[in-house]
Amino acid sequence: MNDKINRKALALLVAGTFFMENLDATVITPAVPAMAKSFGTAPVDLSTGISAYMLALGVFIPVSGWAAERFGARRIFSLAIVIFTLTSVLCGMAQNLPEFVAARIVQGLGGAMMVPVGRLVVLKETPKEGLVKAIAVLTWPALVAPVLGPPFGGLIVDHGDWRWIFWLNLPLGVLALLGALRLVPGHQPSQRSFDWPGFLLMGGALFFLMLVAEILARPQPALLAAAGALAAGLALLVPGVRHLKRADHPMLSLDAMQKPSFAVVVWGGSLFRMGVSAVPFLLPVMFQIGFGYTSFQSGSLLMAVFAGNLTMKPFTTAVMKRFGMRRVLIGNGALNATSIAACALFAPSMPLWLTCVILFIGGMTRSMQFTALNTIAFADIPGAGMADANTLFSTAFQLAMGMGVSLGAVAWQIGAIWGGGGADAAMPFRIAFLMVAAVSAIGLLDSLKLARNAGSSVLAARA
Repeated sequence: MNDKINRKALALLVAGTFFMENLDATVITPAVPAMAKSFGTAPVDLSTGISAYMLALGVFIPVSGWAAERFGARRIFSLAIVIFTLTSVLCGMAQNLPEFVAARIVQGLGGAMMVPVGRLVVLKETPKEGLVKAIAVLTWPALVAPVLGPPFGGLIVDHGDWRWIFWLNLPLGVLALLGALRLVPGHQPSQRSFDWPGFLLMGGALFFLMLVAEILARPQPALLAAAGALAAGLALLVPGVRHLKRADHPMLSLDAMQKPSFAVVVWGGSLFRMGVSAVPFLLPVMFQIGFGYTSFQSGSLLMAVFAGNLTMKPFTTAVMKRFGMRRVLIGNGALNATSIAACALFAPSMPLWLTCVILFIGGMTRSMQFTALNTIAFADIPGAGMADANTLFSTAFQLAMGMGVSLGAVAWQIGAIWGGGGADAAMPFRIAFLMVAAVSAIGLLDSLKLARNAGSSVLAARA
């Protein structure tokens, strides 16, 4: 019984650090004008600080698995919390843009270690029969933080100082560190050598691919720069993958891709994540530009998505056990794509209750799909391969979420070209939502390849 309680406490601890990291990545958006005024620079220049954090995540996530094995997960997880917390304080103390960017880069290093290593600890300590519930706990930060972040950040800016956005991480970080030292078990460190060629090739590739996402997400993207970054990323990715397949001790093992259940999560699951990541980006802008809502009104409407997330969460395990992973991924994935497409129907004349119902259903399907994908990813992974599979999963997850904002921005721009200039100011967004829904629907094709009993190893036994 004590072991079970400790595992639950550990999962809650790691979920708390996930929430802190996810919230930090989204809460900054409404504070950009106030921060720019404080630094004496243009608001658009603040995108450098936001992108620096995302780029650091992309580069250093592949190192997390090696670091956890080489020095022990408890040490790395605790160190990551310390780095993330202290650099949050430094972000709040920054007096100019260069200081802020430097702090965000180091903070990205902490986040790149904190999230994957935290998940690895939970995966290693949780038996297969308890994996569904553990993953359900770890999933909610990715669902809740993007919805709560913008209105929470706006509340702080409207009634206080933007610096408190970062300083609030200090007490949370202290509590997380105490919990990590108490709950995370110690493991015998390995003598695994560092794969410098793999790090330079894959780290460089991920840097440029994340840079593409950042460039395309700008209001006026430099398409030539994006094309150059994409070419550089692919030029490093091809030899990088070849090296990982041939090296005796690669930085990132690709063995997990041989498991159909894991491959589906990487390929089709990434398209799903891109779609759901684009929606919180598009909705507030459409409500404000297309319908004339205030920022508070548009942010409040997103609470319906949050409510759907929370409502579905207690039922995810029962639904997966009742219908099986494959049917859930296909059926619920189709509902999710439909709910995204339904956003194209939004109009100022639509009853508010109907708008909230559509957003609520979308939140429910997101919650279900996230939990199903995150669970089946590790259903067939043996314990010895869990570290590498977790690192690969985290890398794909971060890349897809970053690309999702770019997908939303590009779809919006295409919508402006096809449907702009008319009387309906929301038409570009309607086109964008249909395009995003199509991308999410394409991701379902991968799930059709799954065996009917996929994921049964974690669903059969009682959790």
